[in-house]
Amino acid sequence: MTRCAFIIDRALPPGLIANTAAALSMTLGKERPELVGCDLRDADGIGHPGITTIVMPILVSDAEGLRALRRLAVEREADGLRAIGMTDVAQRAKSYDDYSRRLAATRQEELRYLGLCLHGPAALVRSLTGSLPLLK
Repeated sequence: MTRCAFIIDRALPPGLIANTAAALSMTLGKERPELVGCDLRDADGIGHPGITTIVMPILVSDAEGLRALRRLAVEREADGLRAIGMTDVAQRAKSYDDYSRRLAATRQEELRYLGLCLHGPAALVRSLTGSLPLLK
């Protein structure tokens, strides 16, 4: 069973929290298209594009917690866990080319994670995120 969790830096303002979750969701949809359901129709016959077929909680942590969580997630990739990160470098970039250049010039320890999306085996995702509070 697959599980997904978004973990966002609680210090971000609401607009950046929403932007971070949206950006991570787009990448999740690209990496795991099977998590998006088929298009549906309502009772009037109006079409509605497919949405996620799994629960996607949005949890919070702080900057150091996100860095540590990313490190743990990378160590568990062989077990099927994937981590998608949204960094300050991405958030400040004016274009994807700008992001690409900035990221290539930034060392891992210099990155500040604004948010992560962890997805993979449910037990593994829960073991890494189970103690984190929900975004409120």
